[in-house]
Amino acid sequence: MRAGLAVLGWLMAAGAAAAHPHVFVDTGLEILLDDQNRATGVRISWTYDDLTSLQLIADRGLDEDFDGVLTPAEEAAILGFDMAWPPGVAGDTYALLGETPLDWSGPQEVTVAYADAKLTSSHLRRFAQPVDLGAQPLIVQAYDTSYYTAYAVVRAVVSGGQGNCSAEIFAPEASDANEVLRAAMAELSPTDDAEALFPAVGAAFAEEARVTCAAP
Repeated sequence: MRAGLAVLGWLMAAGAAAAHPHVFVDTGLEILLDDQNRATGVRISWTYDDLTSLQLIADRGLDEDFDGVLTPAEEAAILGFDMAWPPGVAGDTYALLGETPLDWSGPQEVTVAYADAKLTSSHLRRFAQPVDLGAQPLIVQAYDTSYYTAYAVVRAVVSGGQGNCSAEIFAPEASDANEVLRAAMAELSPTDDAEALFPAVGAAFAEEARVTCAAP
């Protein structure tokens, strides 16, 4: 299952085209380190595309004067709009040490902002235990398994630590990801509802940040 807007489900209109994705999100990742270069959590920001932002604002009757500014009451009304995750949902963000998945919390310290006609939410996810950054990189991936939402990692930074750790952004080869999508779609029959049965290919399009620490 997917989190964020896809979990809310209100954007899935009847008769929607089978083409994916429908929602586009610029993602920021701030990896938090303690004074021993151990990762303690990740602060995640999601900036939604203009159309999605407009739909969210309009559906809630916000910014009725169309000045592009939300009042404090309006911000409070939309705070957490994409944080209502059912139990077990990954939240469209995955953390791994090398190839080993890491346990972390659900969303904490949630914020929301509206500027330049775009909504941006942020939340913090804390690791169950501090993560030692040694021979294996810490990998933070952003993707929706259903590919209803496309996440582009546009910012990845490291905060704290001893000053010798850095984050680098990686994106998959577009041709390879599209080939995975084409092969999966080819398995559907002409009578299948391609929207309802859209294959879970989101991981093929996953963008990620890799955090490594140089020797002191």
